[in-house]
Amino acid sequence: MPAMKKLANYFLQGLLFLVPLALTVYAFVWSFRLVDRWLGLAIPGLGLLITVVTITIVGFLASNFLTRRILARFEAFIARVPIARFLHSSVKDLMGAFVGEKRRFDRPVVVDLIPGAGIRCLGFVTRDSLDAWDMPGCSTVYFPQTYNFAGYMAIIPKERIKPIRAEGADCMAFIVSGGITGYPLGEAAGAVKH
Repeated sequence: MPAMKKLANYFLQGLLFLVPLALTVYAFVWSFRLVDRWLGLAIPGLGLLITVVTITIVGFLASNFLTRRILARFEAFIARVPIARFLHSSVKDLMGAFVGEKRRFDRPVVVDLIPGAGIRCLGFVTRDSLDAWDMPGCSTVYFPQTYNFAGYMAIIPKERIKPIRAEGADCMAFIVSGGITGYPLGEAAGAVKH
């Protein structure tokens, strides 16, 4: 019986190694093929290369003073089209929350959900003040969901929000993985900016 248990353990270790690797490789191959199909290219991976180069060129042009004005006018046009405005602004805000100069998920905090009960939740401060909405002393905190790319936003009194010493990306990985991945809290390099 011990030999069977050892074989089963080896099998499970193999699964633990191969399944995440296979799913990652599959996701990359699928996305490469999808981009190649959209662009009608026969050479595998060429579509992804063209996409990366195009995005980089657009980024260069968007940071250039002259073309920034043209792109701003194009965005102003989109802002006047009802459905396009909603879609464009939502996606732009979401992308801006993760990358760019106005990142929102770079201030991880721990929130005492029920004072005195010891129940806490990790999240990110996304807005410091809600005074304009007649909610003085409150901030908004976004709580990502574990094993999911969704979450919820809550309005929390500031005295129940406590910054933690962790990088935003490490904290997000920690939350999304259910506490399995990422730096242990308090051991991340660098302090939180507030």
